[in-house]
Amino acid sequence: MEDERKNGAYGTPQKYDPTFKGPIYNRGCTDVICCVFLLVAIVGYVAVGIIAWTHGDPRKVIYPTDSRGEFCGQKGTKNENKPYLFYFNIVKCASPLVLLEFQCPTPQICVEKCPNRYLTYLNARSSRDFEYYKQFCVPGFKNNKGVAEVLRDGDCPAVLIPSKPLARRCFPAIHAYKGVLMVGNETTYEDGHGARKNITDLVEGAKKANGVLEARQLAMRIFEDYTVSWYWIIIGLVIAMAMSLLFIILLRFLAGIMVWVMIIMVILVLGYGIFHCYMEYSRLRGEAGSDVSLVDLGFQTDFRVYLHLRQTWLAFMIILSILEVIIILLLIFLRKRILIAIALIKEASRAVGYVMCSMLYPLVTFFLLCLCIAYWASTAVFLSTSNEAVYKIFDDGLCPFTAKTCNPETFPSSNESRQCPNARCQFAFYGGESGYHRALLGLQIFNAFMFFWLANFVLALGQVTLAGAFASYYWALRKPDDLPAFPLFSAFGRALRYHTGSLAFGALILAIVQIIRVILEYLDQRLKAAENKFAKCLMTCLKCCFWCLEKFIKFLNRNAYIMIAIYGTNFCTSARNAFFLLMRNIIRVAVLDKVTDFLFLLGKLLIVGSVGILAFFFFTHRIRIVQDTAPPLNYYWVPILTVIVGSYLIAHGFFSVYGMCVDTLFLCFLEDLERNDGSAERPYFMSSTLKKLLNKTNKKAAES
Repeated sequence: MEDERKNGAYGTPQKYDPTFKGPIYNRGCTDVICCVFLLVAIVGYVAVGIIAWTHGDPRKVIYPTDSRGEFCGQKGTKNENKPYLFYFNIVKCASPLVLLEFQCPTPQICVEKCPNRYLTYLNARSSRDFEYYKQFCVPGFKNNKGVAEVLRDGDCPAVLIPSKPLARRCFPAIHAYKGVLMVGNETTYEDGHGARKNITDLVEGAKKANGVLEARQLAMRIFEDYTVSWYWIIIGLVIAMAMSLLFIILLRFLAGIMVWVMIIMVILVLGYGIFHCYMEYSRLRGEAGSDVSLVDLGFQTDFRVYLHLRQTWLAFMIILSILEVIIILLLIFLRKRILIAIALIKEASRAVGYVMCSMLYPLVTFFLLCLCIAYWASTAVFLSTSNEAVYKIFDDGLCPFTAKTCNPETFPSSNESRQCPNARCQFAFYGGESGYHRALLGLQIFNAFMFFWLANFVLALGQVTLAGAFASYYWALRKPDDLPAFPLFSAFGRALRYHTGSLAFGALILAIVQIIRVILEYLDQRLKAAENKFAKCLMTCLKCCFWCLEKFIKFLNRNAYIMIAIYGTNFCTSARNAFFLLMRNIIRVAVLDKVTDFLFLLGKLLIVGSVGILAFFFFTHRIRIVQDTAPPLNYYWVPILTVIVGSYLIAHGFFSVYGMCVDTLFLCFLEDLERNDGSAERPYFMSSTLKKLLNKTNKKAAES
């Protein structure tokens, strides 16, 4: 490795330049073509959004739609008092794809209430229940046809079964009664219309439909939990933000102490988690049903059931124990390198202290990402609701116009109706046969691709901005006297003015890999039912390869952006120079850079673990002082997981500034070693802390 470095296998080291004083101000625009491509793509993205907003109708997501394309329960319409959608033949709705896309090829009408009794059209026609039955027939139904004609024309359902509303749709209520699978309740089948009826094909189809909709029911319960706990979730996230900010401030003045406190606290938090899992595992010993295995129990929508199993707590305890052992072993083997990394963190703390406004920049990134997410989500919703109700002619097969599209309003007086008196114009599916509707899938892919591209561009802009500010600190010979005024704003202006194209180039490469991963996930879901082992193996290998490729590109982009911020070169040149610089100093990279990443990870775990434990005790009513304040919940893990994930994102936002600072200082440190030798003619730009760090790393390299 050393010979390759000397022979220039990884490029030529930087030479001494007396005029170099840090980030170059006289620079030109880079990767202009990519900048033009980005602007054109944004214009096209706006055009797609306008087209989607013109054709889409988000009410299809909120309100169910009947066979005539009218919304159920919407104010100001004739269905205002009919909030529920009733399906004539639920069997045709048993497919998961049908249920998710609301494309059920059976007559559907809006009703005031779901049916609560079992009735057939044949029995109801000659009884006093017919008035009740008629409310589930098409609007304007007149009893002037025979039974066969009514059922053939789809004027009324052949059978009514007891149903319950779910997501504003009527679905059969299925349960067991005395060992027999029943619909409704036992009295329903003993109301004078005959003996109890065993399950039929209709009910089997309904059972499948209910199974698919369990996920929706779970989502509704989760939504209810959010409505009663959102206030406390925000408080938990504010606590996480306060802890992160306090941790960063303390790190500025007490870096060494805070790092060791952080390490000890992480070990203690994990240790308490192991202890709590063991206590719950012991408490459940001997309780009825606690020894049931997770495999035998299967999937349950009520996740609280799992917490009553000993095996669940045993699994948690094993996972936490493994994590605890891994961290302790890493600390043992990295103890000397941690001391060196602490010095680098101290220097990063000074840089952040002199550029304190950098701590607020993640808010700018967060705001821009929210704009990207909001535009992508709204466009996706409008695109997905752009489909129109398609009606086709249905007949016994003798009509030459069968499967031809039709208009239900004009069909009775049309030529097709006269030639085929038995034909009917019936709702077929949601879709469309225009060029726009055929291009919807492509537009959705373009929407996802542009989201990745713009989101990566926003992240790249933040990285270049922070790198430029911290590089200005490093290359100031007399710190902080030589530090330029407003280094963060200057770096932000340079990035947008000169390097929009380079940022777009790096973001484009990453977006292409990410959209390929999305397509692979989509294909993997479609191929799950296939029994082709070769295809599954190939798909797994491709997913793994592209995951690794994405990680490598992110690493390369990050260091390329640092070089762009310093030298103002284009993306490819910057990526090459950064990669070669790291390869020429691969030992120092392993000793310093990755150890600091590990320490920052421990900091995130400490904040997340502390806030998570507090949220757990609060939402499970285990804090006596506020025991009555915690809201009642269906699943207490919903707000707890939300607080944990949100706390991690907040902590990651704060620590990302430190991480970018460390990476920038590290690359500048390596450049400084190549440009200068520490003499009076070629002095180092590094601080006294980094000079001590240099001596330690040289000593470490000599020992190895």
